[in-house]
Amino acid sequence: MKNLNKKQLLSAIQEAHKAKLTLLKNINKIKKIIYIFKDCIESGGKIFFCGNGGSAADAQHLTAELLIRLRPSIKRKPYPAICLSLDSSTMTACGNDYSFNEIFSRPFEALANKNDILVAISTSGNSKNIIKVLKTAKKKKIK
Repeated sequence: MKNLNKKQLLSAIQEAHKAKLTLLKNINKIKKIIYIFKDCIESGGKIFFCGNGGSAADAQHLTAELLIRLRPSIKRKPYPAICLSLDSSTMTACGNDYSFNEIFSRPFEALANKNDILVAISTSGNSKNIIKVLKTAKKKKIK
């Protein structure tokens, strides 16, 4: 592993600080999203997550937080969440029989309903399978 010099470390800290400032600037949008999730759960909806690579790991982590709990001190019912990048049998069957581009959209089309939410995580925004599942959500009028 390459050693970090002071300049690189400072840059990394400044980048993290900038990200937190962006969160503060978007506090009203974040609050709106929280209420969208709350309404989804209260209306019997589910929250779907998907992503590729590291974003798949993020999707799994967020799903686990909703199914289990965010903090040990909080006692609550599990929230309905599904990670589309978790089912290796479905993903590989779909990739083999159809296309890797459909590994999320195919199960999402089968499982998602009008009160549900899709959270698609992508660092590039260009993954064909993410774009396809987003189009499926739009077609089904799912947030």
